[in-house]
Amino acid sequence: MEIEDEYIRLIFGLKLKQLRTDKNLSLFGLAKLTGLSKSYLNEIEKGKKYPKTDKIAVLSDKLEVPYDHLVSLKLDKNLAPIGEILQSKILKEIPLDLFGIKENNLIDIVANAPAKVNAFISTIIKIAQNYNLTRESFFLASLRSYQEAHNNYFEETESAVEKFAKEYQINLDQKIKSLDLEEILIEEFNYTINTTEFSTHNNLEELRTIYIPKKNILLLKENISEAQKTFIYAKELAYNYLKIEDRLYTFPWIEFKSFDQVLNNFIASYFAGALIIPKNSIVKNLKQVFNNQTWQPNEFENILNQYNCSPETFYQRLTNILPKHFHIKNLFFLRFNKTKKKELFKLKKELHITQQQDPHGNRNNEHYCRRWIALKTLNDLEKSKKLKTTFNLQISSYENSNSNYLVLSSAGADPFKKDQNRSTCIGMLLSPHLKKKIQFSEDPNIPTRIVGVTCETCAVNNCKERIMPALILNKQLQYKEISETVKGILNKFS
Repeated sequence: MEIEDEYIRLIFGLKLKQLRTDKNLSLFGLAKLTGLSKSYLNEIEKGKKYPKTDKIAVLSDKLEVPYDHLVSLKLDKNLAPIGEILQSKILKEIPLDLFGIKENNLIDIVANAPAKVNAFISTIIKIAQNYNLTRESFFLASLRSYQEAHNNYFEETESAVEKFAKEYQINLDQKIKSLDLEEILIEEFNYTINTTEFSTHNNLEELRTIYIPKKNILLLKENISEAQKTFIYAKELAYNYLKIEDRLYTFPWIEFKSFDQVLNNFIASYFAGALIIPKNSIVKNLKQVFNNQTWQPNEFENILNQYNCSPETFYQRLTNILPKHFHIKNLFFLRFNKTKKKELFKLKKELHITQQQDPHGNRNNEHYCRRWIALKTLNDLEKSKKLKTTFNLQISSYENSNSNYLVLSSAGADPFKKDQNRSTCIGMLLSPHLKKKIQFSEDPNIPTRIVGVTCETCAVNNCKERIMPALILNKQLQYKEISETVKGILNKFS
């Protein structure tokens, strides 16, 4: 693998710094020893300069290491993880500046405590390998962190939507229709919409669109829902209006080539959601429902039906609006998928604003609590022969904490996968602030359920929904009991 000059400089600098510190030399001391200036050596160690052969020879001689060792790209064991990161170019693929981090500063931090930091990096790499953490899932985790750091609200994109609507005379007070957006794509951005190509291929069941950039053709699957079509067109408009070039070409995505594509896909999706569910409209509607003293499910569903969107798009939009306009920041968003007639629930999407709320994804193949409303709506949908969608609300009281959440959930058929249903939910911490903002949250008719996180860690007794014993919890209790006995023995003989 070819390594860029920048990384060759960084690796040389790391090796030089390690050799200097191993000999307990300061930069000043190394400068005196070699006759090279302190500022020059500092720039070498920071990866800004690569010394000429005569200077390397001097360093080799004074530090008493072979010349070939200095110029080799092979790092000692305690620096090897840094080499893995540098050679993988992962730092180039993730725009660290989004998090206020400069790459050279990060390398410098790592180099200042190589043993501890590299042990940490090695641990992360091993965890990733053990849990099959793919490149894509790493990028998606980085994106989630970026969203959470900004409370999932992006004013620049919100403003771009309002500007776009004004320029193209879209009335944000009316339901957005796919035909209105299709006209702009064709007339303004010279799109050709092809709805016949998909039918000639048998292995594209999960795809809805393919964009062909050279000819500006959008291949669109026939018979998709009006809400899906509207969202797809809105995303395409986002890519064009915001002049995003590094983009994905399928919906849903198949693979990401870079973090920029992950981020740009999110920006385009955010733009689409903000266009279909305009900020001012949804804030006004939510205020009306939140001011009710009792829970009125029909009113909430009526709000959802005012917009040409799927329940998932609506719930995702709530994660933008609630933190910014209602200051409800302790919340989570989850999406579960379930294959019909199987007891396997897969958490496919999650987002946590402010802090890591329960529940959150587990990587131990444990069984999620069946008392969650998100799972109940899926089971209710499967049991029903008439309903196409199910909707419900409950207060979830976690048995292992004092946290109570007001959780809303909807379930319906997965539009992308045959024989699968999916549910989306949003949970909000029942704090004094929330009770002031959402009047119906204290409605005594809202069911309250004690819930766990997973069966294996749950202490709820006589749980009819439990499908696995509390294996992990029991082991922890056993170890605690042993620990207490050992303490008693130590006190007895001390």
